[in-house]
Amino acid sequence: MNQYKNAIIVAPMVRVCTLPFRLLAIDYGVDLIYTEETIDFKMLRSIKKDNEALGTTDFVDKSDGTVFFRTCEKERNKVVFQIGTNDPQRALKVGKMIEPYVAALDVNMGCPKEFSIKGGMGAALLTQPEKVKSILTTLVQGLSIPVTCKIRLLKNMDDTLALCRTIEQCGVAALAVHGRTKEERPNHPNHNDQIREIAKALSIPVIANGGSKEISCYEDIEKFRQETGAASVMIARAAMWNCSILRPEGYLPMDTVISSYLKYCTDYDNPFTYSKYTVQNMLRDQQDTLRGKAFLETQTLQEICIIWGLGEYYKTEQGKQARLRLALNVERESGKVSMPPSADHVTIVEKIEEGQKVVEMPVQFIRGNYNNADLPKMLLNTYIYRNQLSGPKYSHIVYDKFFAASVVVDGIKYGSTLKEKSRRYSEQGAAMVCLHARGVVSKTYGFVPADGARKYQYVIDEAREKGEKRESESTENDKMEERSNDGDSGVLEHKKCKLENAVLTENSIIVNSGITADVADCNIKAS
Repeated sequence: MNQYKNAIIVAPMVRVCTLPFRLLAIDYGVDLIYTEETIDFKMLRSIKKDNEALGTTDFVDKSDGTVFFRTCEKERNKVVFQIGTNDPQRALKVGKMIEPYVAALDVNMGCPKEFSIKGGMGAALLTQPEKVKSILTTLVQGLSIPVTCKIRLLKNMDDTLALCRTIEQCGVAALAVHGRTKEERPNHPNHNDQIREIAKALSIPVIANGGSKEISCYEDIEKFRQETGAASVMIARAAMWNCSILRPEGYLPMDTVISSYLKYCTDYDNPFTYSKYTVQNMLRDQQDTLRGKAFLETQTLQEICIIWGLGEYYKTEQGKQARLRLALNVERESGKVSMPPSADHVTIVEKIEEGQKVVEMPVQFIRGNYNNADLPKMLLNTYIYRNQLSGPKYSHIVYDKFFAASVVVDGIKYGSTLKEKSRRYSEQGAAMVCLHARGVVSKTYGFVPADGARKYQYVIDEAREKGEKRESESTENDKMEERSNDGDSGVLEHKKCKLENAVLTENSIIVNSGITADVADCNIKAS
């Protein structure tokens, strides 16, 4: 229970508390950080994969191939896995699956969202003390890691205290209390006085939550703890707005925080939508600035990185990951990719399948790259009409929740090798392949934003140019330094041989690209 005394804890936040944000919070000094809630059924239908390319353990949803929980050794003693459940046996199965990889398991008993309540989870459990007792007792007796739960207040204080005493008797390590009822929202005041009563009544550590409106600096965290009489403090929005609030030394500039976060997003292949959502919440009123408006138009993680001067970092790290995946013979998990600058950078594959010519390209439909009047399907329809060709005839293959489409034009089938989450987007991707294969559009069509497609694209272009200029100057400086230190050509020749020859040793793989990958911990080093 000592880990729950005088601790600063970051609360579970949907789309925010993925691995990059958790690692950033750990860098800034957090004691514990929760994952976003995972429903028990989702965990039970998942498969565990050891991701050697990233040095992580991944839990992959078999229904759509997405990674919903990615973790690594660095956070092992800090991360608390939160589940949504209404069944003790399912909860225990989840606990057994996750037990080796986390510091503790938490049961969400306070979520007021409709989908949780309708499923008998979250705040629905607040009025079911017997089920609460069954779930928590089963977990405490069946797991070797600490078990906790997070609740909201009931309308009647006596009922709240009775529930808290029931929870305490289950043997949990701590109890987190959000100081609002399930009907109340962040604009309502947090009931610090009721958290104080709960803390006085229980012998286990109580974690006070809900005070982000009162917390604007590191010192306010301790003030909130004293105000509530709690053993520890859990913060959500205050940490999301600027994670460096966790630092005793004080805030860091927002750009520093965002840049550090984006580096982790790049390092650990964080989903673009989650990354953008988190940065958007960090920016807050800065979304109205020129850079903020350009950010809102971004369609890939790479574009966000470019805005913050990390374009070269993104290309370098993603290149390392790609080469390491190739060396380890593993595939990248499904997700939106960053498109190359033109069709010249991708391979058009032509083959015969069942007597029909098939043309494929690895392209993805990125809506923000098009004006409304030049979408692939519209251009393809016009092209077919003007040239009196047969088609278009679209067909689909569904891979769990992903779609792969093909289009037949004049007897030839065209399709992208990349899957889309939308049937409509998969058709647009297939049409794009056809247009490129037949030379109907320019090489950059669909790969980069069309003129006028994004009002603030020039901001990203200017940031890209600045980044490329810095990289060029840095490379030239490195070359000058190398020449000045080049007193021994034999050393350079040895390095050249090392780059050109692939060597397999007991602990590492050196591939032709000159990247050394430690097999033991997958750290990547330049040869």
